[in-house]
Amino acid sequence: MDPQRVLIIIPAFNEETCIAQVVRQLQVLSVRADILVVNDGSTDQTARVAGSAGAKVLTLPFNLGIGGAVQAGYQYALRHGYGIAVQIDGDGQHDTAFLEKLIAPLLCDESDCVIGSRFLSPSAGYRSSVIRRLGIHFFAGLISFLTKVKVTDPTSGFRACNRKTIALFASDYPVDYPEPEAIVVAKKARARVSEVAVDMRERLTGRSSIRYMKTLYYMIKVTFAILLRMLPSENKG
Repeated sequence: MDPQRVLIIIPAFNEETCIAQVVRQLQVLSVRADILVVNDGSTDQTARVAGSAGAKVLTLPFNLGIGGAVQAGYQYALRHGYGIAVQIDGDGQHDTAFLEKLIAPLLCDESDCVIGSRFLSPSAGYRSSVIRRLGIHFFAGLISFLTKVKVTDPTSGFRACNRKTIALFASDYPVDYPEPEAIVVAKKARARVSEVAVDMRERLTGRSSIRYMKTLYYMIKVTFAILLRMLPSENKG
């Protein structure tokens, strides 16, 4: 296992119109990394387009959702000996120019999991709607209070993990709306979680799956999931 060997995990469901652009943006960076597109049961040409652009493609037999796709990527990273895994969305929202900044705390052994935050100065990128920001700030306050670690952007899917956290997430990763809950999973395992400022952009295509009444469902479900995660684990033995 090479602690500096990097795998970029891109979960993708029906992203044929923008996945090639995301892959090519990563290929020109100074960071040497393998690119894995986890094709989450897409019904379009996502897998073919990603492969033609030069990415490795892991195709799931049916749609597992974001949590299942990301966990499959972590399992691949663990199995193939990567020391660092980076999550990047397949819709072009994450600015790949910040990848080197994202993994720097891992290379210096200052953190186990680094989150790219659009709410840290001097970030000035796309920050979504007012309602979404209110939800983000709610979860930021809840997680910061429960874990005693300052978090500003808990829903960010732009994050990087070292080998310790790769192994953790390969075996235990939330299924639905996983990003906020995954922070709690990491903290309960005594992982060091930190943030760096990044810019984000509007997605190249499509729209968020969390809209209208789904926003209320999302808030309630994730809140209960986080609170359940914070319950003491049973001692077995």
